[in-house]
Formats: sequence, structure tokens, C-alpha cells
Amino acid sequence: MKVALALGLLLAFTLGVFALQSGASSVRREALSVETAAGLKSFQVEVVREEADRNRGLMYRRSMADSHGMLFDYDPPEAVGFWMKNTYIPLDIIFIGPDGRIIRIAEQTVPFSLEHIPSGGVARGVLEINGGLSRKLGIRAGDLVRHPIFGTEMHAAGD
Repeated sequence: MKVALALGLLLAFTLGVFALQSGASSVRREALSVETAAGLKSFQVEVVREEADRNRGLMYRRSMADSHGMLFDYDPPEAVGFWMKNTYIPLDIIFIGPDGRIIRIAEQTVPFSLEHIPSGGVARGVLEINGGLSRKLGIRAGDLVRHPIFGTEMHAAGD
């Protein structure tokens, strides 16, 4: 009986670690764009709304496509802080105010760092993309992020 229980716990733990490492999630991928001086930059983002999903974030992921990211939804908006514990890839962490405007960008955050990365203001959302991508794409503080959580989604012509 004890052996069966121990094997069951080991299997559950192993499957949980595999799910984290593979990035398995019940989180939906949605379109998001950033209006920059150089034009519109588009991403497919996983939107995380639940506390457990926000706490896990991009931990244990080994890579991410440049067209992808993760959007953390804070409703109600609040001052937030991040760290890079158990995060393998450098990220640009983009803090976004309730109006969809970028408050601050923490560029090229250091993998596995426990350094506190503050939002610098009240954030409605936080976008994580690959490190260095915000500079490469010309994304800056003050740019407008278009996504439904900010009420700034793109509309088709004639809407």
C-alpha cells in the first residue's frame, strides 16, 4: 500500500514538472498589438488571469517565439513587482497602465534572478516578451497596447 502511494505521488509530481517545463496550460492565446512610432507590432499572447497562472508565468520555459508573449491581467489594477526565479530565458517585462499605455519597460531581465522588478505605477497588465525585442521593435514607454483588457482592442473598418 505504501509503495503504491509513493509511486502515485512520484508519478503526479513527475507529470506536474513535465507540464510546467513544457509550458502546458489551460490559458488561452489571444491577439495583442502595440502601437509604436514605427508602426503596429503584433503578438499572440497567453493571457493569465488566475493567481496560480500568474505566479508560474513563464517559469521553466526554455524558449518562446518572437511573435509570442504572456499578458498578466490584474483586475483591479495594482502596483506589481516581478522576479525571474526559475525563468530560463531573458525577458522584456512591459508594465501597462489601465488606459493601455506602457508605464515602464524592464529590458533584458536576468534569468533566475531574485531581484525585484517594480511596475513603477499602477498596472492593469504586464506583458512579457523575449529579452531585447522591445528595443528591436521600437516599443517604448507611452506606446499604446491594444487588447480587450484595456478597452483598446482593434476594430474592423466600419465598426
